[in-house]
Amino acid sequence: MTGSEIALLLERQRAYYRSGATLSVSCRLQALKRLRAAVRRYQNEIGEALRSDLGKSRDESFLCESGLALTEISYMIRHVKRFARRKRVRTPLAQFPSRSYRQPMPYGNVLILSPWNYPFLLTVEPLADAIAAGNTAIVKPSAYSPATARIVEKIIGECFDPEYVAVVTGGRAENQALLEQKFDLIFFTGSQTVGKEVLRRAAEHLIPTILELGGKSPCIVDASADIPLAARRIVWGKYLNCGQTCVAPDYILCQEPVKEAFTRAVISEIKRQYGDRPLENVEYGRIVNEKHLARLSSLIDPEKVVFGGEIDSAGCRIAPTVMDGVTWDDAVMGEEIFGPILPILTFDDFDAIVDELKTKDKPLALYLFTKDREHVRRVTMELSYGGGCINDVVIHLATSEMGFGGVGESGMGAYHGRAGFDAFSHVKSIVDKKTWLDLPMRYRPHENRFYRWLMHLFLG
Repeated sequence: MTGSEIALLLERQRAYYRSGATLSVSCRLQALKRLRAAVRRYQNEIGEALRSDLGKSRDESFLCESGLALTEISYMIRHVKRFARRKRVRTPLAQFPSRSYRQPMPYGNVLILSPWNYPFLLTVEPLADAIAAGNTAIVKPSAYSPATARIVEKIIGECFDPEYVAVVTGGRAENQALLEQKFDLIFFTGSQTVGKEVLRRAAEHLIPTILELGGKSPCIVDASADIPLAARRIVWGKYLNCGQTCVAPDYILCQEPVKEAFTRAVISEIKRQYGDRPLENVEYGRIVNEKHLARLSSLIDPEKVVFGGEIDSAGCRIAPTVMDGVTWDDAVMGEEIFGPILPILTFDDFDAIVDELKTKDKPLALYLFTKDREHVRRVTMELSYGGGCINDVVIHLATSEMGFGGVGESGMGAYHGRAGFDAFSHVKSIVDKKTWLDLPMRYRPHENRFYRWLMHLFLG
């Protein structure tokens, strides 16, 4: 789609929004129900697309993509009436007689730029929030997941007229053309590098922007942790989607007394979950493309590999890999891994490692495995990160009852559930002043007795 075609599409969406067609809650509910029905109807095609793009199994595709998307859509269907309702708030006595309320309103015409690693979930979930809030939307799927982009385009084309919700496919040229337009809100999920460019372009038009980025999410395992359970849960979360998950544990910080036992447990869990030869497991996914395969391959130090490390270049796959004896100076610690490589670093002093993490970029997630409640207090109260888990990984994002988002270098803004509705809404503060009484003390000339009364009212 050319830049002029994108501009025309956006103008049609502006006209549709100005007509007020998206404002009624009944319209939003009907749209959400159409979307939910289509996602259910195309379950098989969605699974086939995700296997084509990323080698995902049928179960993983449903549990981590279409199933979670359906959960969010259904949540919005249940709650959108309440979310969209105006909320009355207390009015100061000095403004008597009047009533005050907060009114959620859609931003208007929004742009959703989605990534390739969870290409269905991270397109449909923010779209559900945008629709629930009453916006029109242009959706741009990643060019790195073309099969999923096609099924997303098919579903949206069947559910919506393009002046309401439309899909723009393509690569960098289409991305650039979209970022030249003046949307009312941009929602972006992807890398920090691209996120900076999106924010820079949005700043030219003063467009509010939600950035869901990533970073190096640490996973701390202290000496009190349940080691077998920690290993089981970490292996599941780290190698899910072949490690291509923004909230996957990026690296392990393991306390010295349990490091050897933890490493053995991790290797044992990889074998249990993926078999002795993971590259022969048809349920194990693949790296999205050769570019990312080459980048990941360069991060593996063969001398520090204690398990895995095999690379299938033809199939674009890397076996689940564990590296031990890693330091902050290793190449694998210089960037977000975003792949099936697990570095293990060792520490002695828990307080010192917390202080060390305070100097690092703020990650999207942080995980702590411990039975020590003081360690929990320090990590949750003193460290800044998007969100996380105690004694588990990843699962904090799989709920519509809590917002999900980053902080600092890992992003800005949050969505999921009520937070998602709020992310795509502007809340107007309105005072409805009555006309049957008009108190005179605010008008000039101010009489001393009124002034003294106001001073008493405000200052006590």
